[in-house]
Amino acid sequence: MKQGIAYLAEDRKRDGIVGDLSVRDNIILALQVKKGFFKPFSKAEATKFADEYIKLLDIKTASVETPIKSLSGGNQQKVILGRWLLTHPKYLILDEPTRGIDVGTKIDIQKLVLKLASEGMSITFISSETDEMLRTCSRLLVMRDRKLVGELKGDELTQKSIMNTIAGGEQDEQQN
Repeated sequence: MKQGIAYLAEDRKRDGIVGDLSVRDNIILALQVKKGFFKPFSKAEATKFADEYIKLLDIKTASVETPIKSLSGGNQQKVILGRWLLTHPKYLILDEPTRGIDVGTKIDIQKLVLKLASEGMSITFISSETDEMLRTCSRLLVMRDRKLVGELKGDELTQKSIMNTIAGGEQDEQQN
């Protein structure tokens, strides 16, 4: 975090949310860690941060006090995204950020990723959904079994070229 890197984990329930904490506390968690637990934010400061990201990300919640575990999966994901955006990262790693959430929230997150990238943030967007990658990425690395099998960008970014790269990667591995 001190180097400006933020990581949104693939499994939000296991590695993201702290279910018994409120939306507010989940949003400020990373920034509080960065600042230090011996320098806690006042309730007013924490609420101000939470309100800002609830509005920015259109998080559907009754209040900042609502336990995060009572929100939908998509809203939980937005809270965790807000947590990392609050740290103002230079580099954001999103691991399957739209898995298991509704279509509307998927689109919201994809639009936000494009906006952040257009504002200069470096983003690694990891997804197993090729159509999602085509909508959100300007450069795509195709990996299989932890090995890079190809890189696509510009006009190469098509469903067909991704599939060809995956297939070609298999052939290259067999020849080596």
